[in-house]
Amino acid sequence: MKFSIQREVLLKPLNQVVGVVERRQTLPVLANVLLVVEDGSVGLTGSDLEVEMFARCAADGTEAGEITLPARKLFDIVRALPDGSLIEVSQSGERVTLRAGRSRFTLSTLPASEFPTVDDIEVVERVTLAEATLKELIDRTGFAMAHQDVRYYLNGLLFDLREGVLRCVATDGHRLALCETPIELSVKARKQIIIPRKGVLELQRLLDVGEGTVEVEFGKGHVRVRRNDFVFTSKLIDGRFPDYEAVIPIGADKSVVLSRDVFKAALARASILSNEKYRGVKLEVSPNRLQIVAHNPEQEEATEEVEADTVIEELSVGFNVNYLMEALAALRGLQVMLLLRDGNSSCLIRDAENDRARHVVMPLRL
Repeated sequence: MKFSIQREVLLKPLNQVVGVVERRQTLPVLANVLLVVEDGSVGLTGSDLEVEMFARCAADGTEAGEITLPARKLFDIVRALPDGSLIEVSQSGERVTLRAGRSRFTLSTLPASEFPTVDDIEVVERVTLAEATLKELIDRTGFAMAHQDVRYYLNGLLFDLREGVLRCVATDGHRLALCETPIELSVKARKQIIIPRKGVLELQRLLDVGEGTVEVEFGKGHVRVRRNDFVFTSKLIDGRFPDYEAVIPIGADKSVVLSRDVFKAALARASILSNEKYRGVKLEVSPNRLQIVAHNPEQEEATEEVEADTVIEELSVGFNVNYLMEALAALRGLQVMLLLRDGNSSCLIRDAENDRARHVVMPLRL
């Protein structure tokens, strides 16, 4: 195996792949990246048995071959070399040597045959959509995923594919985030898959807000996302996602419309004096105004008052301030709408102009 390549050309795919590789592995070969050299290109694959990432780049003077190299060390070496360096890579027995200018590095290897790769997946549905749209769906919902919850099916992001719509949903049991986009696809039957948390975070890191498109393949046990320069594959969580539509409050007829930025800034200030453990703030609504009140065990108090378009006579309800602020950060409109029912019910938060993204926050007893 042999090839030469510009530092910058190798660094981008290596950066895409190395994020998948875990520092602590059960199998030694999983700490490595698989290099496959053929026909003027280098293919790089990283895996942790749950998520697999493949990227390809062009190279010169190639001699076909395949080997695995320590992923983190290879990435650190390439990143540390000067800009514009020409890297020459060659294999001799069980060692691989990298040369760049006066620098020379010899790395240990493991056989490519030991590296586990995901073969072709059984595709049930295939969707093509704008890359920026997929990134937006994940950005506006992924923050609400659970982390190491015993209800393992909450530790991921639901992709709900239905007639003409792709919807992403995440919940940790205390709040829920939903965002949808229209798609040109006639789905025969509704399809739901749950992508695990690590896969979602890696995909979020890889996706761009450019003009390109991505192809998403829904399989029985995997999901695969293809872009012209990478192929991302993730196992799915084998579980049933809760009926999230039942969580979205029906009959929340009390609406409050106010400036998103003003509300967010007022919450941030009030949160300074909220209880550090429960992070609770009370929203007190009355005609044309919303008051935010925060207390803590030191008997300190913060009160913020903002103008709001509402005719609610009197309503008081408590919420975790972090959940409110994260929901507001995921919205895009200048004005937001809060839909409430009573002091013991959850709050639905959405842009005042549209309901493409919806956030539900459970109440907190204060």
